[in-house]
Amino acid sequence: MLKLHYNLEKISMGLVAAIILAASVGGIVEIAPLFTIDETVELPDDLRPHTPLELAGREIYIREGCYACHSQMVRSLADELDRYGPYSLASESAYDHPMLWGSKRTGPDLARLGEKYSDAWHVAHLINPRDVVPASIMPSYPWLTRSLDTELLSPSLATLAKLGVPYDEAMIAAAAADAAAQSRPDSDAMDGFVERYGERPAARDFDGDPSRLTEMDAVVAYLQSLGTLTDAPYQILTEGGQ
Repeated sequence: MLKLHYNLEKISMGLVAAIILAASVGGIVEIAPLFTIDETVELPDDLRPHTPLELAGREIYIREGCYACHSQMVRSLADELDRYGPYSLASESAYDHPMLWGSKRTGPDLARLGEKYSDAWHVAHLINPRDVVPASIMPSYPWLTRSLDTELLSPSLATLAKLGVPYDEAMIAAAAADAAAQSRPDSDAMDGFVERYGERPAARDFDGDPSRLTEMDAVVAYLQSLGTLTDAPYQILTEGGQ
């Protein structure tokens, strides 16, 4: 075998062909399951897409690189179930583009973070993490108190709709208004928001400043939505008798 490998290395084109063959096999193994994903992953009946405000928060979360230190996938291991809750299902991320499962945990997993802490806790944690977790090595994000730019929300929803996320034309057209309405539940626009997204999404002033819509509103709204888009993982855990 060593002699064969040695001889192959002396034939440059043969070595290139062998590399291509090995890479092709690995690629096929990874890609092939995607062709049957619609048959193997069943969407929960109660799965909802992110609201425009939550989606804006998700984009900021990606922009700031939060996914590099926090995963969003609870593994099916006893210690993870004890700490984080039900293990993650592939169907939970069906509307996520890109998915943020992650592979590294400098900080804790966030898949079940929604409503675990108060909005005020999240605001304090993002502005200066050491105010609430003294040993934290997480960077501070004080600039999140600036106003949220909603100009790209409608195009973002339109793009996701083409990828299969159930945003209709009314949702796309009212994206900016719905983002503002979710943070101001007493406004006249709230009726339209509820009509389009129902009463399940949390609607309140997330950053503590009702006078304006900020990036902090968006990020906290997104963090509070994690693990709340469907009850399917909790139903499976209950049915399994755990």
